[in-house]
Amino acid sequence: MSQSGIKPYEELDELLPFERLLTEISTLFINLPADKIDNEIVAAQGRICEFLDLDRSTLWITSEDDPGMFLLFHFHQQQPVMLSIPDRLSGNKFWPWIAQKVLGGETVVISKMADLPAAANRDRESFSPYGNKSGVYVPLSVGKGPVFGALAFVVTHEERDWPKRVVQQFQLIAQAFANALARKRADEELRESEQRLDLAADSAGAVLWGLDLTTGSYWATKKTRELFGVSPNEVVTFDQFLGLVHPDDREMIRQAVQAAVRCMEECNIEYRIPRPDGSVRWMALRGRVGCKVPGEPDRIMGATVDITERKRMEAQLRDRLQEIENLKQLLEKENVYLREEVGHLSAHEEIIGQSDAIRQVLGQAEQVAPTDSTALITGETGTGKELIARAIHSLSKRKNRVMVKVDCAALPSTLIESELFGREKGAYTGAMTKEIGRFELADGSTLFLDEIGELSKELQAKLLRMLQSGEFERLGSTKTIRVDVRVIAATNRNLAEQVKKGAFREDLYYRLNVFPIEMPPLRKRPEDIPLLVRAFVQEFNKKMGKRIKSIPKKTMKLLERYNWPGNIRELRNVIEHAVIVSNDEVLNLRAPKNPIEAAHPIRSLKEAEYQYIMEALEKTGWRIKGPNGAAEILKLKPSTLYNKMNKLGIPLSRKKDLIRT
Repeated sequence: MSQSGIKPYEELDELLPFERLLTEISTLFINLPADKIDNEIVAAQGRICEFLDLDRSTLWITSEDDPGMFLLFHFHQQQPVMLSIPDRLSGNKFWPWIAQKVLGGETVVISKMADLPAAANRDRESFSPYGNKSGVYVPLSVGKGPVFGALAFVVTHEERDWPKRVVQQFQLIAQAFANALARKRADEELRESEQRLDLAADSAGAVLWGLDLTTGSYWATKKTRELFGVSPNEVVTFDQFLGLVHPDDREMIRQAVQAAVRCMEECNIEYRIPRPDGSVRWMALRGRVGCKVPGEPDRIMGATVDITERKRMEAQLRDRLQEIENLKQLLEKENVYLREEVGHLSAHEEIIGQSDAIRQVLGQAEQVAPTDSTALITGETGTGKELIARAIHSLSKRKNRVMVKVDCAALPSTLIESELFGREKGAYTGAMTKEIGRFELADGSTLFLDEIGELSKELQAKLLRMLQSGEFERLGSTKTIRVDVRVIAATNRNLAEQVKKGAFREDLYYRLNVFPIEMPPLRKRPEDIPLLVRAFVQEFNKKMGKRIKSIPKKTMKLLERYNWPGNIRELRNVIEHAVIVSNDEVLNLRAPKNPIEAAHPIRSLKEAEYQYIMEALEKTGWRIKGPNGAAEILKLKPSTLYNKMNKLGIPLSRKKDLIRT
């Protein structure tokens, strides 16, 4: 004991173990996890008190709202206390003198209470109920930062001297505690900030992430990791992140990030991530490049939003818009067809005829109409194949929808495919818009393919597939479209002969020829001609404002005897011409002529020979003999040519103009 009666620390050997203890404790706090700091501080307080025979150690933290208010943060007591230490106390009221010095960054050493100055009377009175006889009060701060608390070591069973080296060791351990607490507070603030950020991001439906460009490490919030199926503590690199992305989108993300770093711009990307359950989630990424040194990007920070629902709604909207567009095109095309139908029906509303031949055809139409079987109508040009097709459609269960017609001979092979099956925008040069085909237009109805024998072999194969499965693809698209269409085909060709020649597919021929109907030519149904003539006269009377009421018997007999190579179409044209030239109530009709024969009338042999010799004479300037004479051109002897000229009445020289009628 010293002369003052206070227990001193005089022996160096006694301080060395204490210093080793504090070194061990300080080392422990260097990499201590934040969640273990509080327990280790209390344990360290206990070890120090036990080693130095101290009765109490308290650690106080100043209130953030009131720096003069001290909050009891950690507490160690060797023996139970009679009076409990308050959880919070006002430094200005409880220990104003010590509080002022500690908050000013000064360590307060009290060997005995009697040594306290008069200014510390309030401090002495406050300590008395707790039995404080000696103590050291060390401020807590980090570096040269503000004081945020105090670490106290107190003796109640005796007064004690505090050597300078002991006080210095207390300051070192207080520094270790302060650093640990500051790190814990920063960690809590970061965690709280992340929680607030997560909450804000969750409210916005976003997840947060960061990419370190120097290390390639990928930081992400808890929510982000959950979304990507990554454990909370797993270290993730950018390449590992790309491995979680849909394979088709990885290169796009890589290029977008590289472009953003190169140009110092924002990157905005939409990409997909496959989920373990087989589903796919759509994500929208938005990132911004950051720099610690201007002009040297070192990180990208950003947010990602799950846009799966938006994508689903967009797809639904696109489908609905496409459906609306398809319906719009259908309506537009149906309107065109309806106008054509009205014009057609006004021209000829029904099939006219009473002959056995036409009755047989109508009976066949009635048989096949209720079914969905394919029908093949054959016959010469102008026999009314389309009228029979319309009759079949009007008697079928599809009659409430307009029958769609395609003339396979009217369009070039390059366009007929898009006409039949439709096309996508950009399917070929000049395809500026998307267009639905006739098969789509005829969905639920009947498609009449006129002149089916004109289709190319390539289109025949595609048509066969459509007839067999009801499926096809538009030009420029891989999406399969399925329709319900009844097909009626017509041709003036002999398809069986075409099959033998290899010009028409045999399988398609049999697929079309399920129910064959042959239209009789008009020459085989002459008894129907008077009915047709009267119908046509009435039609053109109405159109032209004529009042023809009588058709001479001679005219009718003339029409019945004519061969009609152009069939009903030719008859209609002849009647139209007759109505035009008729000025009274009687049909004025000239005998019909075959237009081919009228254009090239057949001449007699004598007339042909006369004309041929005249052309040779004109060419040679009427020189008969010698080189390049008419006899040489005609490969005749001059004497033979003279005889022929004499017989034909051709003079030997051109003395005057010759006229031959």
